[in-house]
Amino acid sequence: MISLRVSDLKQYIYCPRILYFYYVLPVPRKVTRKMEYGRLEHVEIERLEKRRGLKAYGILEGERHFHVALASTHLGLHGVLDMMIITRENNIFPVDFKNSYNPKGLHQKYQIAAYAMLLEEVYRQPVRFGFIYLIPLKAIIPVEITHSMREHVKKVLSAIAKILAEEKMPGYTRSKQRCTDCEYRNYCADLE
Repeated sequence: MISLRVSDLKQYIYCPRILYFYYVLPVPRKVTRKMEYGRLEHVEIERLEKRRGLKAYGILEGERHFHVALASTHLGLHGVLDMMIITRENNIFPVDFKNSYNPKGLHQKYQIAAYAMLLEEVYRQPVRFGFIYLIPLKAIIPVEITHSMREHVKKVLSAIAKILAEEKMPGYTRSKQRCTDCEYRNYCADLE
């Protein structure tokens, strides 16, 4: 069984076809300006985060760890978390940096839930909250990691596994606006 990337969850929720073009029918993907800008912004935000306190996260004391590699054979999932905060009381908080203006993106919230699930396996303790850092807004969005979010992550992993096993192109996203900046847009012949 293939180990999926945490970003695959986000991609599936954004548009299931992205995973089809990545895994089943691998085609060259176009690196968009938005993707390159996001990569550069991640580097800058990490530099700044190293100098800041944790007050903006509602945490008094703790340690930051950057680029935390996580994997679970049980979930069939792996990824590199942008930042993890561990408090003096050993509470763990995943932090994902996003080059986005949208604080309501479900794909982002399920991605942070998946990172929380991976952290729970590694550290053998519950992770109840995480944070999404919206880089352009310099906004920190707290995310409660609920039981239903964990269940949805498992459902999405199963749906992705089905796409890979059946090798059948899934339907496209309901939001055609997402197609505008998609790196695989040229391969979706049925879009108007």
